[in-house]
Amino acid sequence: MRPYALARRCCQLLYVSMAVFAAWMASASAAELPGEGYRPGPLLQSMLDGDLAGVDEIVFAVRVSGRDHWYVNFGYYACDYGPPADHAFGLYPDGVSLRGYGNGGRLCRLNLRTGQLQVLLDDPQGGVRDPQVHYDGQKILLSYRPGDTATYHLYEINIDGTDLRQLTDGPDDDIEPTYLPDGGIMFCSSRCRRFVNCWYSRVATLYRCDGDGQNIRIVSSNNDHDNTPWVLPDGRILYMRWEYVDRSQVHFHHLWTVNPDGTGQMTYYGNMFGGVAMLDAKPIPGTKKIVASFSPGHGRPEHMGHVAIVDPTAGPDDPAAARQISKGASTYRDPYALSENCFLVAQGKSIQVMNGEGKTETVYQLPAADAHMECHEPRALRSRPREAAIAPRVDLEEDTGRLFLANLYHGRNMEGVQPGEVKKLLVLEQLPMPVHFSGGMESISLGGTFTLARILGTVPVAEDGSAFFEVPALRSLFLVALDEHDRSVKRMQSFVTVQPGETSGCVGCHEQRTQTLAAFSELSLANLQRRPDRIQPIDDVPTPLDFPRDIQPILDRHCVACHNPDQYDGRVDLTGDRQPQWSMSYHTIRRLNLVADGRNEPYGNRPPRSIGSSASRLMKLIDGSHYDAKLSEHEQKMVRLWIESSAAFAGTYASLGCGVYHAPISIQLLVERCGNCHAQAGDAKIGFKGHQLSALCNLDRPDKSLLLRAPLAKEAGGLGICGSEVFRDTNDPAYQRLLAAVRVGASQLAEGKRFDMPGFQPNKFYVREMQRFGFLPKDLDPNESIDFYATDQAYWKSFWWPEQRKP
Repeated sequence: MRPYALARRCCQLLYVSMAVFAAWMASASAAELPGEGYRPGPLLQSMLDGDLAGVDEIVFAVRVSGRDHWYVNFGYYACDYGPPADHAFGLYPDGVSLRGYGNGGRLCRLNLRTGQLQVLLDDPQGGVRDPQVHYDGQKILLSYRPGDTATYHLYEINIDGTDLRQLTDGPDDDIEPTYLPDGGIMFCSSRCRRFVNCWYSRVATLYRCDGDGQNIRIVSSNNDHDNTPWVLPDGRILYMRWEYVDRSQVHFHHLWTVNPDGTGQMTYYGNMFGGVAMLDAKPIPGTKKIVASFSPGHGRPEHMGHVAIVDPTAGPDDPAAARQISKGASTYRDPYALSENCFLVAQGKSIQVMNGEGKTETVYQLPAADAHMECHEPRALRSRPREAAIAPRVDLEEDTGRLFLANLYHGRNMEGVQPGEVKKLLVLEQLPMPVHFSGGMESISLGGTFTLARILGTVPVAEDGSAFFEVPALRSLFLVALDEHDRSVKRMQSFVTVQPGETSGCVGCHEQRTQTLAAFSELSLANLQRRPDRIQPIDDVPTPLDFPRDIQPILDRHCVACHNPDQYDGRVDLTGDRQPQWSMSYHTIRRLNLVADGRNEPYGNRPPRSIGSSASRLMKLIDGSHYDAKLSEHEQKMVRLWIESSAAFAGTYASLGCGVYHAPISIQLLVERCGNCHAQAGDAKIGFKGHQLSALCNLDRPDKSLLLRAPLAKEAGGLGICGSEVFRDTNDPAYQRLLAAVRVGASQLAEGKRFDMPGFQPNKFYVREMQRFGFLPKDLDPNESIDFYATDQAYWKSFWWPEQRKP
């Protein structure tokens, strides 16, 4: 064990021993007896006589609830401004960051028949969450953050409150554990060291470990959250997966399954329709159904939602398979099923029972003294049979796995794609994000992708639509089907992961999960019996592609002569001049929809050739048919692969949260001089026919700003687009005021820099996280230049399986 880890472990063991004593004292002295004449309510009594007949007691957690998105109830925020300042609970123990959790937690044991409550663990400055009772009914697994410490870790405690013992440790959070039938534990952890792609907080993804907390390894490569794993009767783990590749970031957080060893990751329910976060899903005993919290929209704090039952027998895409049973507001959470007519649920400060018709009855209510706390995660305290054990299919000594595709042409929404049309698959990797500063995708893209994509290469597709190829393990991969011209035919709009040594596959392209092929072709079967194809890298294209570095020079050579602020052919500017946030060319390409991507829209499985290179007008404009724009074959490939890899602006996450410099334009001045044509909805608003005001400002050459040149008379050197000749010459006082305002933004840009400028330094939060994660030295001189492209690459490489398995 490393010296740091040993010292940390010793301190934690000392704290745990103190907590054990405190817990014993709590259990010995804090048993709350019910009032004289206590009797269960009529609904509870009917359940105790029926589905709860074998259950006397339950356990549950009490803690301070998070007050941000459903996933912000651990860890810290990336920065100290904006929403974090409104939602945070004060300083994180590092003294710098803002924390996403509140202090105060208890683990409680309640006798449903007598009403007696026993506090098993009480920590007014700590946090207690996610209890699960062991198969033998004698111990409880939980996530616990001891008071005045920063992170949650896995612990076990006996059901009488004795022998609290720590299983995991380290600088990251371990939450939402579940016992596995093979003796291990699966849980969610921020050991993945990434941030939500559209928020300020840390991500937790699936991990597993042995029953004693040893041999921790990553299971999911997801860029965003996995949540609330729970074992199904057949041994698979049911969990919530949130992801957005080529689609909306707020619509798709649905149910998936995975085997205990991480193999077989597969959609379970809901991935084709959005609008609800499906959390805390668990099996209903004696049925094939599950119960879950359906948290509306993008999900409510602490998983609050409606209690719903899902029957998966109709397949994963049938909206009618889900039935809401709770009544009233979406304020329930953590449903636990004893049967299809008997559920434990938490709601605010109470634990309740609920029947299959949604009728509820409170069985425990927090006292008034606990005004800052709420109840969470009720579970039956009883033994239970182990689920089926699924034999492992991983080989942790391998660096790769294999993917098999039976017939690409078999699937949904493939109309018009002819057999033999697809020649290869482009393999890309969605890259995790080490920090984030907003709810948007800026400056990675303008309304499109939130993340960068690495181009790994291509693999062949046989005439019958089959493919068999080797891929790197534990990477978030997505595929694009390409035709003979390397143009996109179909995009995956999701990602796939394989474990080391795993062979996984699918029947077709977005095929119905309830169907299979009637028969495999001889070629498909032969594919499985040969060595898998290896990805053919594309060595002459950098990855990830960066628009100013890699695409702008192509535009400079072939397009800028006609499309510049002076000649302005077609009213198009394709120079690399910088606006307040983007470049002129990038903003123009996006404004004119010259690139077709998934946008941030709630659609999956789009029709063939509707997004990607084949649907992008830009490819037609550079094929040699548009005047003198005759790009070389390699230049066309660069543009095409930039589109296929999500058409990002910045090729580095160091660009996030910085590099934006607005010119202080007087709206009143614009209304006075331009209002006759451009006034909108009253005197205080003005619009410019699809142009954002900021896009009219050229911070590299202020006098070339369209804001100035469009209304300036031609005789004075302007474009004269505004027929009334708003500015007859550059001496007009209003012209000079606008020019001065643009120069203010230009001055700020020159001083503060942007990622594509010499001398740029990432903001302090990016630096802090890269120091925290070990990719920049702790004692870095603030004036020392940073190779942020190399830093990003080192960060991404650390997640590769060969790096992960290093001691």
